[in-house]
Amino acid sequence: MRILVVEDEKHIASFIKQGLKEEGYAVDVAHDGEKGYFLAGTETYDLIVLDIMIPTIDGVTVCKYLRNDKVTTPILFLTAKDEIDDKVTGLDAGAEGYLTKPFSFEEFLARIRALLRSNGTLVTTSLQVADLTVDLLAHKVTRGPQEIVLTEREFLLLEYLMRRAGQVVLREDISEYVWDIHVDTTCNMIDVHIHELRNKIERGYKKKLIFTVRGRGYMIKG
Repeated sequence: MRILVVEDEKHIASFIKQGLKEEGYAVDVAHDGEKGYFLAGTETYDLIVLDIMIPTIDGVTVCKYLRNDKVTTPILFLTAKDEIDDKVTGLDAGAEGYLTKPFSFEEFLARIRALLRSNGTLVTTSLQVADLTVDLLAHKVTRGPQEIVLTEREFLLLEYLMRRAGQVVLREDISEYVWDIHVDTTCNMIDVHIHELRNKIERGYKKKLIFTVRGRGYMIKG
């Protein structure tokens, strides 16, 4: 499952990201409301963790914008404020949950699990392109009846491509999602992993699924 964390305090954002990744979640981070709003509106997430007091656009306004845009992803507000009026304002804006700083990470995880359960129809548990299926819960990849064993990096790479099936995925976006870094576009690290991934999911099959878009990145389509 994929979570967007919008938090301007970088040490808190880093702590949350690391903790969530250790629990098996894929995590993107934005440090201001403008970037958070952009990512939430253009990417696919199972949950958004949104701080209220963030620069450029405050969290409540971001939430209102997303709900006006018909983005139904569950939102959990984080804030140092604990007044009743602030909680009411956040929930009235369209958020599903509210957690006041400081909080224990165990409570944070429990809130996330509860929101994901209560909004089960919104949670993506599997991805499919042609006869290739990725089960996000079981961490399992199959093509037709055949199970395919991938490394952790290969699984992340395939998941990222499949979440954007039919779209060009830029090399720099791949590097940030899979490796949490920006790599030189001339580096062959991504190419090597794409090559290995192709070998595993295309070898022995007539239909190819992963395509190179020269000068830009890659695309997966059925």
